[in-house]
Amino acid sequence: MEVAEQWIKKGYPITKVLEILEIHRSTYYYQQNGKVEKKTVDGGRPTPGCSLKATGEKVSDEQIQEWLSELVMGEGFAYGYRKLTIQLRRDHQLVISKKKVYRLCKAMDLLRPKREKRIPYPKKHARNRIITGSNQLWEMDMKYGYIEGEERFFLVLSLIDVYDCSVIDYHIGLSCSESDAVKTLQRALFKRQQLNRQINL
Repeated sequence: MEVAEQWIKKGYPITKVLEILEIHRSTYYYQQNGKVEKKTVDGGRPTPGCSLKATGEKVSDEQIQEWLSELVMGEGFAYGYRKLTIQLRRDHQLVISKKKVYRLCKAMDLLRPKREKRIPYPKKHARNRIITGSNQLWEMDMKYGYIEGEERFFLVLSLIDVYDCSVIDYHIGLSCSESDAVKTLQRALFKRQQLNRQINL
């Protein structure tokens, strides 16, 4: 950046100098406007040490911490900082953010341990098979519908040939048990003359 400034001071065009030195114009002007400052460890504004009620009355952080202790010792023992924030707003008409309640709870060691993330069970995706003819791959599909007037549902279990998307056999009823599924499969195998054939599952 210093090299660029030397050539620009000598009267050379800014755009040409930046182009030769491969410096973006935005980077150059950002530095020139004095926006680059050293980051300090203690960033942000200091904490005020109090909050306001809806009426405008100031309440010290010590008083809020006392209310938090009372809540945790009583009905709010299982509450997290978000619910504690809601309770403070309701009980004491405090105008307070959940971030501040989090900070106060952390200082008092009232934060509940974080829930462990559940590891999702890995999904089993269907193998991408190339189907060249009928009876190579069947799928079972279950749908339900609503019976108007009777206020109940019915179930339809269908066995579908993936090759031509035709329904081989189906079961329809108010329930669908394991035996209904087996009977539907047996009928489908009989229709397609597959009863004595070895089936790869």
